[in-house]
Amino acid sequence: MKLVRDIIKLHSDMGLSIRRIQGATGVAKSTVADYIRRFNELGLSTQQINVLDDDALRQQFFPDIASVVVSRKAMPNFNYIYQELKRRKKTKVTLYLLWEEYKEDNPDGYQYTQFRVHYRRFMKKLNPSMRQTHLAGEKMFVDYSGVTIPIYNQRTGEVEYAQIFIAVLGASGYTFVHATPSQKQEDFIYSHVKCYEFFGGVPRTVVPDNLKSAIISNNKNGIVVNESYADLNHHYGVVVDPARPRKPKDKPKAEQGVQAIQRYILARFRHHKFFSVDELNEAIAELLDRYNNKIVKHLQKSRTELFHELDAPYLNPLPANSYVYKQFKIAKVNQDYHITLEKCNYSVPYKYIKEEVEIRYSTQSVHIYHKNKLIATHPRLRRIGETSTLHEHMPNEHQYVSEKMNPERLRSWAKNIGEYCSVFVEDAFEEVDYKPQAYRKIVAVLSLAKLYGNTELELALMYATKMRTITTKSIKSILDKKLYLSKSANNIQSVQHSLFNNHSNIRGADEYK
Repeated sequence: MKLVRDIIKLHSDMGLSIRRIQGATGVAKSTVADYIRRFNELGLSTQQINVLDDDALRQQFFPDIASVVVSRKAMPNFNYIYQELKRRKKTKVTLYLLWEEYKEDNPDGYQYTQFRVHYRRFMKKLNPSMRQTHLAGEKMFVDYSGVTIPIYNQRTGEVEYAQIFIAVLGASGYTFVHATPSQKQEDFIYSHVKCYEFFGGVPRTVVPDNLKSAIISNNKNGIVVNESYADLNHHYGVVVDPARPRKPKDKPKAEQGVQAIQRYILARFRHHKFFSVDELNEAIAELLDRYNNKIVKHLQKSRTELFHELDAPYLNPLPANSYVYKQFKIAKVNQDYHITLEKCNYSVPYKYIKEEVEIRYSTQSVHIYHKNKLIATHPRLRRIGETSTLHEHMPNEHQYVSEKMNPERLRSWAKNIGEYCSVFVEDAFEEVDYKPQAYRKIVAVLSLAKLYGNTELELALMYATKMRTITTKSIKSILDKKLYLSKSANNIQSVQHSLFNNHSNIRGADEYK
């Protein structure tokens, strides 16, 4: 349903045509048109659509399953047709004549109009090459320079290489350059935020290369945009239209811009030592103004002048708030009605136990969604093991809603194994504010008795308690390495005697005299 939402937003909020939406999403034009038709028939606004969760939206859009009609008409041999037309100067053959020959062999085949449509689609796949005309404020091309700049660490002497991000507006050629420590997603997105601030507005479409920070896949099956990059462009209202793999002519402005920046700016730094990325960006900024203000000979105007004449008046305004970098993760709600993110725990309403949720998190906050509906918001935690639990998420009287799991059942399980297991369970309950938060740890440790045996688990817990290492991982390591056997045989016998022979049910040797 996420794809339906994206198509409706591009159509309703941004006013894009069906063809443009197809190019941005990779969805067939007929499917795009069908979604838009269904949206118009419903008479809902995009705000009302956003309020609906995925199930409700699916019911609105697809109340019944329509049958799919598959065309059984014979497809023409376009390779043959293409080769025949290449020789038309000598043979005088025409497309219409080739269609007539096709119809003679296939009386039920396509009519001439559809024949031409399919042939044009075939021709588009044959490495098209033409001079591109860019509308004002429409496209921004982005790429990284193959040339990097060394950054010297004054303290250690190590050398790292800064990556150079370049963005070029299609109509004016106005250029932005930004150095970052890497091409990782966070740096890539940060460069876009700085870029839009530099331009003072936002284009309608961004054309990136196919690096993983932007595009997960771009092939005949469609375009899959990285979630964080898609979120950035949704924030700014920009359509992502990536260049095809290994097709540099799809982004000529970026190729030209990269080459020009390498020659005009980066080449000037060949004898200069930089000790930080910030220092490099300051040097770039000075030369970038000179580059944009330089007169383009065949136009007799600078890129800055062209920018103010062409692109600037047609750029969309910047949002009120700058974009905050977010990451995305799919997680399953644990038995204790918490999800785990980077070794920290966040609560959700207990009714979502074992449900799959989407986590959208930034450096400041964590938002948790279930079927596109926001169900929990927390401040971002940093210390490993920290837990954020909201009171309204807990079941009545803080009891876990399941007959299979409760404190008394866990205590009974531990008592059947041994004394140290019982102590471990009580200690685990004392470490947390609410008992359900300890369930996962207790179950993980007590389950080790099934693999190693009750005696071994008791010995391992005794050893772990003495060493003050009672994490699940450390207890399993003690069992795997049999660290509890490092003492002498006498100590082992005394430990076993204290663990298993010191209770009233053992009658002793005297009983049998």
